[in-house]
Amino acid sequence: MNFAGFTTKDFETFTIDGLDERMEAIRERIQPKFNELGQVLSDDLSLLLQNEMHLHIAKHLRRTINPPKDTWLAIAANKRGYKQHPHFQVGLFDDHLFIWLAYIYELPNKENIAEKFLNNIETITKIIPNDYYVSLDHTKKDAKPLTEIDLYASLERFRDVKKAEFLIGRHINANDPLVNDGDKLYLFIKETFKALVPLYKISI
Repeated sequence: MNFAGFTTKDFETFTIDGLDERMEAIRERIQPKFNELGQVLSDDLSLLLQNEMHLHIAKHLRRTINPPKDTWLAIAANKRGYKQHPHFQVGLFDDHLFIWLAYIYELPNKENIAEKFLNNIETITKIIPNDYYVSLDHTKKDAKPLTEIDLYASLERFRDVKKAEFLIGRHINANDPLVNDGDKLYLFIKETFKALVPLYKISI
């Protein structure tokens, strides 16, 4: 794998004005790295899950005016798309890198998934490390540490509110040397996904 990690310039992509200009930078700076990293991670997940997993790279095609504030790769069991399926993500905002197991609002059966999580909440709290984060909206930065949220209430909201989401994983600050070291970052992401696989299995 020829992946050298992410640079300050990659994170600065999200300070570029203009949709076309920012998208050009995303395509040139970040997406080739996503492709390199994502191919290996999708193979890793395929082995862990004993099921073929497919790489998707966000294209931001719905955007016509506002440039994206973040971008990501997604890995899902479905070859055609990922938004309607539980999926794994790696992505960048301007100030941090995120690693998620993501359940976003397009999921057609998110009520059932939420119920499975609620019924297994004690198992979840045992298998997920305390330093992991939870987000209830993938479009916003304001994720919170697992230790600082009411997990039961968050999952109820995920179940009951149509636009509610549930993402769980890790954050790395853009200034952390880990993001610049391709080998160490890959292993960190792989380790994170491995820890999240039991949760993924509960949901499917």
